[in-house]
Amino acid sequence: MNAPDLTKQAPRGPRVRLGGFATLPRILDKCRAVIAGKAGEYKFNCPLDQRFFAFAQVDAEAFKREVQTGKGDGEMLNWVTDHAKRKLDPSEIAVWSKHQEERVPSDVESREYFHNLHKQYGPEREDIVTWFDLLDLDDYVSFGGKA
Repeated sequence: MNAPDLTKQAPRGPRVRLGGFATLPRILDKCRAVIAGKAGEYKFNCPLDQRFFAFAQVDAEAFKREVQTGKGDGEMLNWVTDHAKRKLDPSEIAVWSKHQEERVPSDVESREYFHNLHKQYGPEREDIVTWFDLLDLDDYVSFGGKA
C-alpha cells in the first residue's frame, strides 16, 4: 500500500476528484495513512468524510478494510460504485461534489468554529469563505506555508 506520511505532507486537497467525487482522494490518503500509522493530526471518517459515505451509501469500516488490501485509487473507485447501496449517477455525483465545494458554515456553532480557525490561520485572507477554502488554508499553513 502506498500510504502518504501525513506527518510530513497534507493529504490531497478536498477539491481533487476521483470518479467525479470531491473528497474521495483525500479520504483515501487519510485512510491509508491511518492504516500505516502515519496520519498525524488527520482523522479518517471525520464529519467531512462522513458526508461522502452517507452520499455514496458506503460503510466507512468496510471501505477501510478494502483499502487495507492494498487497492489503488481506481480499484477503490470501482469498489465504491460496486458496493454503494444505490446506483450513483454521474450527474448526481457532479451536483453533490459542486455543493460540497461551495458549502459554508450554516449554523452558529459551525460559523464560530470556522471563524476561529480562519482567525488563527489567515485573518487577512478575505477569500476564505467555504469549508474547502479553510481546509486548503489549514493544510498549507500546517506544513510551513504563510497565509
